[in-house]
Amino acid sequence: MTIENKVIVITGASSGIGEVTAKLLAEKGAKVVLGARREERLVQLVEEIKSNGGQATYRVTDVTNPEDSQQLVQLAKDTFGGVDAIFLNAGIMPNSPLSELKTNEWNSMIDINIKGVLNGIAAVLPTFTAQKSGHIITTSSVAGLKNYPGGAVYGATKWAVRNLMEVLRMESAQEGTNIRTAAIYPAAINTELLNTITDKNTAEGMTAVYEQYGITPDRVANVVAFALDQPEDTNINEFTIGPTNQPW
Repeated sequence: MTIENKVIVITGASSGIGEVTAKLLAEKGAKVVLGARREERLVQLVEEIKSNGGQATYRVTDVTNPEDSQQLVQLAKDTFGGVDAIFLNAGIMPNSPLSELKTNEWNSMIDINIKGVLNGIAAVLPTFTAQKSGHIITTSSVAGLKNYPGGAVYGATKWAVRNLMEVLRMESAQEGTNIRTAAIYPAAINTELLNTITDKNTAEGMTAVYEQYGITPDRVANVVAFALDQPEDTNINEFTIGPTNQPW
């Protein structure tokens, strides 16, 4: 199945990677169902997609609330008759040294970056299992592959996503449900992610890295589209993507 006419749910859709991915997939003929917390951004995005001939709908979604994820998937079914794929993209990165003890930020990362992914999986898995097809894509990070000072908790959440996706792929193969998975590990991609960093020194250091190396989020959107466009019998489960000139 190609991207055309696929019903694709996207979380974290109001900006950055989620926004540009929604636009790209809609241009390719997908029917996109968009979730995020900022309604004004979602309204604008849906209007833009529709004005360009695409099909889109939205629901204000807090991925930390299981019911929100369930209702976002239900919206896809009610509006477009089903769901073929979900892109679990919502995430935050308020990095800081552990010694700063920003425990509220630790908990927020766990709630959004791990529990938010689990809530999305739980919302869509019964449907995918019943129809014996489906595609679950997540945004992890190079911090889910490598260790970085200041990124202990963020990295831990992204390592968790990596494990979740690989075990889901393995279990699906064993159970014969044909559910495909893809984890994407972006490096320096210019999005709003740095805005969540409250630690001054960490923010300055990360900003300098992104100003030197950062590339645009449409580069990741292209990878999402590539994964979705593979034949049903083919699963590419991991993608690492970053600037050509970024050495780590």
